[in-house]
Amino acid sequence: MKERVQKFGRFLSGMVMPNIGAFIAWGLIAAFFIPDGWFPNETINGMVGPMLRFLLPILIGYTGGKAVGGQKGAVTGALATLGAIAATESTMFIGAMICGPLGGWCIKKFDKAMEGHIPAGFEMVVNNFSVGIIGAILAILSIYVIAPVCVTLTDWLGAGVQFLVDRSLLPLTAVLVEPAKVLFLNNAINHGVFTPIGTEQAMEMGKSILFMIESNPGPGLGLLLAYCVAGKGETRSSAGAAAVIQFVGGIHEIYFPYVLMNPIVILGPMIGNVVGIFTLSALGGGLAAAASPGSIIAEMLMTPKGGYLANIAGIGIAAVVSFFISVFLLKFFGKDASLEEAQAQVAASKAASKGQAVPAVSVSAKDVRKIVFACDAGMGSSAMGATMVRNKLKDAGITDIEVIHFPVGEIPGDCQIVVTHHELSGRAAQRAPQARIIPIKNFMGAPEYNTLVQELLDARKGGAPAPAAAPAAAEETPAAGQPILLEKKNIILNCKPVSPEEAIKAVGKRMVESGYVEEAYIQGMLDREASFSVAIGSHVAIPHGTEESRRAIKKTGLIVMTYPEGIQWGDELVRLVVGIASTGEDHLGILGKIVEVAETEEDTDALVDNAGVDQLYKLLNGLE
Repeated sequence: MKERVQKFGRFLSGMVMPNIGAFIAWGLIAAFFIPDGWFPNETINGMVGPMLRFLLPILIGYTGGKAVGGQKGAVTGALATLGAIAATESTMFIGAMICGPLGGWCIKKFDKAMEGHIPAGFEMVVNNFSVGIIGAILAILSIYVIAPVCVTLTDWLGAGVQFLVDRSLLPLTAVLVEPAKVLFLNNAINHGVFTPIGTEQAMEMGKSILFMIESNPGPGLGLLLAYCVAGKGETRSSAGAAAVIQFVGGIHEIYFPYVLMNPIVILGPMIGNVVGIFTLSALGGGLAAAASPGSIIAEMLMTPKGGYLANIAGIGIAAVVSFFISVFLLKFFGKDASLEEAQAQVAASKAASKGQAVPAVSVSAKDVRKIVFACDAGMGSSAMGATMVRNKLKDAGITDIEVIHFPVGEIPGDCQIVVTHHELSGRAAQRAPQARIIPIKNFMGAPEYNTLVQELLDARKGGAPAPAAAPAAAEETPAAGQPILLEKKNIILNCKPVSPEEAIKAVGKRMVESGYVEEAYIQGMLDREASFSVAIGSHVAIPHGTEESRRAIKKTGLIVMTYPEGIQWGDELVRLVVGIASTGEDHLGILGKIVEVAETEEDTDALVDNAGVDQLYKLLNGLE
């Protein structure tokens, strides 16, 4: 249940968080230039209304659509959102959170239904018209269905908040907010619920107290200062620095381990926030826009003219109450605990809240018999990583460990170790809960490989020799006489520097022209890059599609392109680009050769600078 709530919360906040800068820009413009602001300006103030009504909801809808359906989903989601905006004068944040993902979902389903049915040469026409037609239909649907529902829902939520305010019950929300923060649901609550409603309130009244319910740094400050007074050992000595980071830097997560060490102290920030919200309500406090991060600096920047006394009082009183209650609880109910263990708990909770995973499984190195390398599609990055580690184990004299590669969704249940990209570690942990997860940032030359091999070697030296097992390498080695998968015409040298997206499209175009794939595979390669980079280290990138896009592959083939001047591919420099389309395991021989000749950056540089078409053709096809 907790995981489902976190997943839904991630999805909601994921639509708002990437656009929080736009919310802050709107808040600053409103705070400074509205008629009651610091520097009233009628011309600049003219942006405030359009930003709130059009820009912010469309950004949310665009982001939500992109999260579900890629770039086409983003455009479709934005079109659908515009329909909801046009239907009413109300601010359509909730409408955008519905229309955006709906647009992405519709275009994704359409693309899936059309896979393999689009005549060659008509792909662009179908793609563009599908977005236009589906977007137009959803925009009209939004006018007559989604917008009225959202207006009613917004009215209910606004009435609910007003009900709590009128009866001085709003402070009770802190009873839910503070425990939720420790479970890393703070972004979901703050940016998924409070920010949309608070922004509309701020448009009407110039400020909203909702922006301060979760972001108030006072309760956390009080708790950490209490540890400075009543804590013991490591917790007492570390709490002071943590208090500065939390209060000035706005990193609330830093006090979560201190709560987990003594869960009863959650009552301190909880009651402190209750009193703080009550103070803000009584004095008329609030912010002009969301404060992100929740630091004292951000709170003051977002405070409207005339609101400093109320906001400082709300923050200060929350800190004082939290401090005294936490000191009392620590003195009478506190127990010695390990800060390191608590921090590990926080790391695990935070990773889970982001859909990732922290290795929590203890696997004895002596018992390891199967290592799985996992990537999204299981055809490129993981195959090369598996080859590298298999070779390193062989060089170390370890022959009883099977090293194989799989898509992350198909990891076998009998493996002891899974090596995967850090952004896939959450999915890997769900698929193989029995295994130790080793997250890496790239599959070529990752420093974790040597550490793992040394750990396995040390374990075997310390115990009895393990029984030999038939390695999986045999079944993954291409048979003699295999077809030539890399044609000379598909080795393109001395390409001019382009963007990563353009390089992927160039590879995809060659694949289509060579009859390896359908046009849809290019989008699959772009989607794969969007999820995490195909630059795998050692100046090498291997563009390939997602698991879903493998349906668009007609036959196995590879494309090799060299970029002597290099491409800045995220944080990596890429000089060798190897495009992969594979229906099976035929391409593994070439990937193995790439591992051999491009294991380090120096190896790749020498290959790109010196090798010609004939040499690359023979070398990568295993002909010499």
